[in-house]
Parts: sequence; structure tokens; C-alpha cells
Amino acid sequence: MIRGTARLGPRTKALINRLQAGDIAVIDHPDLDEVAADGLRQARVRAVINLSPSITGRYPNLGPSLLAAAGIPLLDAPRELGQRLRDGDAITVDETGCIYRDGAALGAGTWLSGDVIRERLEVARSNLPAEVERFIDNTLEYARREKAFVTEPLPLPALKVSLQGRHALVVVRGHNYREDLAALSSYIHELKPVLIGVDGGADALREAGWPPDIVIGDMDSVSDAALLLAKDVIVHAYRDGRAPGLARVQALGLPAHVLAAPGTSEDLALLVAYEGGAELIVAVGTHSSLIDFLEKGRSGMASTFLVRLKVGARLVDARGVSQLYKGRPQPHYPVQIALAALVPAAVAIALGPSLRDLFRLAWLQARILLGW
Repeated sequence: MIRGTARLGPRTKALINRLQAGDIAVIDHPDLDEVAADGLRQARVRAVINLSPSITGRYPNLGPSLLAAAGIPLLDAPRELGQRLRDGDAITVDETGCIYRDGAALGAGTWLSGDVIRERLEVARSNLPAEVERFIDNTLEYARREKAFVTEPLPLPALKVSLQGRHALVVVRGHNYREDLAALSSYIHELKPVLIGVDGGADALREAGWPPDIVIGDMDSVSDAALLLAKDVIVHAYRDGRAPGLARVQALGLPAHVLAAPGTSEDLALLVAYEGGAELIVAVGTHSSLIDFLEKGRSGMASTFLVRLKVGARLVDARGVSQLYKGRPQPHYPVQIALAALVPAAVAIALGPSLRDLFRLAWLQARILLGW
């Protein structure tokens, strides 16, 4: 039997911000994604009840497996249960998946055990080729429509923070973003890049001890604390100028800029850094794979494809940097690495500033791995 306080919310990432340890999270999240599941794990919920299929079978989503590995029970329940539950209800869920409040049965769902998750993911993998074909078609179609998004300059507002000639670190809540951000701590400390948080990425910076300089996004998952730390706030608006997130920023008494653009907020953040004159753009947690976009509910990646074409010469994608090497350095490694670095360092210095920056980033990462 599992007992706890039910916490309900229409958007999982907003619900996560008010969960307490031991709560039972009641979500409505088809194809539960990895980032949402990781947020639920970090909140230390007792169980998760999903009012939508956690695995629809469209593609092999990563969230249910993450919860299973963390030992957090996951129950798929009928959507009408949400009409019977109230936020704050004390509920009990038994081993058969039946949900009770004050001893009265409210409904029943299906527990997703490890075996059930594996079986459903196997079916999802068999459906992936058809999903890939649709994804590619949508990407190409929208890329033709949205090419002006990157061929024309972005009208940047006057920002308090100068990006010109500096490095910019763009942080998004994506795969392994916490670990990758931690691996870049020496880089941040020494080069002091402009820190740009995309929605919840601003809180990732704050929690790591680095106040964000700029926050960009639709403001639906960033905390008030992170917004109050930022020097500049840019609200991502729809093409027609509507910016639902602006009201929240104004309610905090903060000034904000509004930028209308297609695509995702992380696309906009990369463009802001580029158009602002950043010399090098380092990205953490950004989305670039098919599964990444499907997990975000995107049917294509046209804007991301186009943006990366434009900014690619200045972009260093640090996704997975924390996974590069986890072995224990040997005593003779520092001398060998230092000697081996002399030749490429000389070449980099000779060839120009861009390569010098790339070499410096690689050198800082080597120091991180060696614990210098």
C-alpha cells in the first residue's frame, strides 16, 4: 500500500516546483519524458499517477525507465480520475492499482513494472521508423517556410549584459544537464562567460551556484528566485506578438524584453548569443536528437536545424561532456598530457582566435578530468 498527498497539475514541469518529498504526483503526461521524470525523481515523490499513457508506443520514450530505476512506482490511470481527485487529497493506492480516498474507491489503474515498461518500449521501437519518416518530412517542410528566421538578423533589444566578444554559456534542462554543467565549473570560473538560462535552465545555473545573467523563455518553468537574479529577462513570444509569460514577469515588478520568433526558446537563446556578438557559444542540455524532440512534443526540428546552420561556426555543444571519461587518472598522466598538448596548442595559437578558444575549452575540460 502506498499512502501520500495527491498533488495535481496540468503541466508536469510546473507541478514539480511545488512537490514535497513523499507526495504522490498526479500528472497528465503522454509519453513521459526523461527531463520530467528526472524532476519527479529529484522531488522524491512516493509514486506517480499518470492520467495519460506513460508509453503510447509512438517512440521509445525514456521517462518510465528512469522512474523504475529510481524505485518510484508509476501507475497509468484513466483520465476521468482527475475529475474525482482534488489537490491535497490524502490517498492510498494498493498493489492492484486501486486508488482510495477516505476508504472509498475512486478508480483503478495499471502499475508499470519493469517488465511492462520493457515490453511496451519494444513495441515502441518497432514503430520508430514510421515516426522518423514523418519527423523528417515535417522538418523539411517547415525549414522551407521558416528559413527567414535565420537568414534575416534578429532584432535584439538593448540588453544590460554585453555579449560582444565574450563567451556565452546557454543552459537548457536536457539530458544530463546537471552533470555537464558541473563538469564546466572551471571553465565558468576562469573565463566568466555570459550565463544564459533557458526557462528551467536558469534554475540549473542558480542551484549550481552561478546566478544567470540572462533568462530566456516562455517563463512557465523558471522560478521567481532565478528571475530575480537575472540582469536581463527576454520573454519568448509567438509570431503574432502574444507573450503569455510576460504577465508573470511583470507581476514580479521586473522589466522584460519581448522577442517574437518561431521555434523553441533554446533556438532563440542561441540566436541571441550569436546576434549579440558572442565569440564562442557553449551549449549545455540542448536538444538535438530525434528522441529529444519527440519527448518535447515537437513533430520536427526545422528551427533548430536552421539555427545550428547559422551559429555552427561559434557553437560548442557540451552535451555529454561529463560522460567523456570517468576513470581514475594515473600519476604520470599530467606530464604526458602537458607534453602532448604543446603541439596542438602551438598550432591553435598560430591559426587564429577561434581555434585558440576551442583549445582553451578542451584544456579546461582536461583539467576538470584530472582534478587540477
